[in-house]
Amino acid sequence: MRLLVAALTAFLVLPSLTSLAAEPPIRIGSFLSTTGVMSPMGDPEKKTLEMEVERLNAAGGVLGRKLELVLYDDGSVPEKAATLVRRLIESDRVDVLVGGSGTPTSMAVLGVVEKAEIPYLSLGGGVAIVDPVRKWTFKVPQTDRLAAQKVFGDLKRRGLTKVALLSENVGFGKSGRNQCVELAPGFGIDVVADETYGPRDPDVTAQLTRIRATSGVQALFVFGTGQGPAVVTRNIRQLGMDLPVYQSHGVASKDFLRLVGKSADGMRLPSSPLAIVEVLPDSHPQKAVLSAFKRDFESRTGDEVSMMAGHSWDALYLYLDAVRRAGSTEKAKVRDALENTQGFVGQGGVFSLSAQDHMGLGLDSLHLVDIKDGAWKLAE
Repeated sequence: MRLLVAALTAFLVLPSLTSLAAEPPIRIGSFLSTTGVMSPMGDPEKKTLEMEVERLNAAGGVLGRKLELVLYDDGSVPEKAATLVRRLIESDRVDVLVGGSGTPTSMAVLGVVEKAEIPYLSLGGGVAIVDPVRKWTFKVPQTDRLAAQKVFGDLKRRGLTKVALLSENVGFGKSGRNQCVELAPGFGIDVVADETYGPRDPDVTAQLTRIRATSGVQALFVFGTGQGPAVVTRNIRQLGMDLPVYQSHGVASKDFLRLVGKSADGMRLPSSPLAIVEVLPDSHPQKAVLSAFKRDFESRTGDEVSMMAGHSWDALYLYLDAVRRAGSTEKAKVRDALENTQGFVGQGGVFSLSAQDHMGLGLDSLHLVDIKDGAWKLAE
C-alpha cells in the first residue's frame, strides 16, 4: 500500500515539476540604433539591457521565469525598425517591445504595435509618440515639449527674449522645433530665426551664418540628437559665434562631449538627474537608484553612464514592475498595470502614469546643466 501511495504521489507531482521546469522565458524584444547616426544613443541602451537581463537571471528571474533578450540593430533607419518589429512580434513571439533609440524609429512602428496589441516602451524623445495617447504605447524619456519648456523658462529668467532655432529636419528635431514655435509666445519669446539641418549634413555653416546676420539674436537653441548636434557645435566655434547656446536633452551623453571636445564648453541643456548624480543631495528621491546604476554600468562597460543608458533601464524595469504587479506576462494585464504605475523611482525621474499620460514625468524631472571643461555642471 505504501508503495502504491508513493507511486501515485509521484505520478501527480511529476507533471507539475515538469511544467515548472519548462516554464518559458519572458522574452524582451528590442530594436536599437547601435549603428548609424543614432548610435551614440543605441550603444549604451544595448549595453544596459544586456547587463540588467544578465543580472536578473543570475538572481532567479522574474515570477520564477528567466528573461531572454531578443535584440536587433535597426541601423538608425525607420523602415528597418518597422520590419524588425514585425519580426519580433510574429517570429520571435516577444512579450514586450523596448526600443526606438530615437523619435524617427519609434514613430515608424506605432501602427504595427497598436495593431498587434503588445506593450511597447519607446526610448524616443518626441512628444508625438504618446500625444495623442495610444493604448499600447508608452515612453520613458522626457518629451521634446518638456525640454523646450525648461529651456524657455531659463531664457525668460535671464531676460533673453529673441531666440534663433536650429533644428534637425526629421523626427526628434522636427518635433522639437514645432514645440518651440508653439510654446515661445507663452514665455514672451520671439523666434527671430528658424533654420534646419539634415542629420547627415557634414556642415551647417550656411545656416549659422544666416543666424549670425539676423538682427537682435540673443541666444541660440539647437534641437537635435545623434551626431548632428556635434557638427553644429563644432561649426559654432569655428565661426566664433559669441552668444548663449542651448542644446536639447537629446545630447545629454558623454559620447556627445567626446565628439565635440571643448567646443561645447559654455553651452547649457536640460538633462535627467543621472548626468549629475554626484552633485545631488543625499535626500534626492533618486540618489540611491542613480548611484547604484552608475556604479554598475561603468564597472561593467568601462564607459561613462549616460541618460540614454538610463532610458533602457527605465523601460525594462517599468515593464517588469508591471509584470510583478499583474502576476503575469499576459499582454492586456501588463498594459493595464503599466498605465497604473505610481511613484516608480527610475533613472529619468519618478514615474506616475495614467490613462491620459503614458510617460508619467513632469518638468521637475529635468535639471539644467552647463558644460564646463568637458563635463556636466549643475547650472547656477
